[in-house]
Amino acid sequence: MFDSVTFVAMNSALDGLAMRQRVIANNVANLQTPGFLAGRVSFEQSLADAVAGGRNGAVTPTVNRSLEPTREDGNNVNLDTETLLNIDTNLRYQLATQAIDGTFSKMRTALRTN
Repeated sequence: MFDSVTFVAMNSALDGLAMRQRVIANNVANLQTPGFLAGRVSFEQSLADAVAGGRNGAVTPTVNRSLEPTREDGNNVNLDTETLLNIDTNLRYQLATQAIDGTFSKMRTALRTN
């Protein structure tokens, strides 16, 4: 059960989304830091490839620097972009936790019935 492709993939997704939340927070914290380049977390494509290939679905998220244009101070953090990305990430995280909760609810129900 806990080593199924779906369960491992959902855990990998939660790990990637949690990392994205931390990177977004770091980006916002460095909004006024000269020369700071925003970080971007990617894992979705490698996760989709792993699941489609029938592998266990475990992937490691990667953090890359954003290639978006910089301001005069060399910083490229855009508060509007970070805010929207944070909202999207939070909604995805909630969806993934509800999916995992559904799995555990089914297990609890199965264990209660005799």
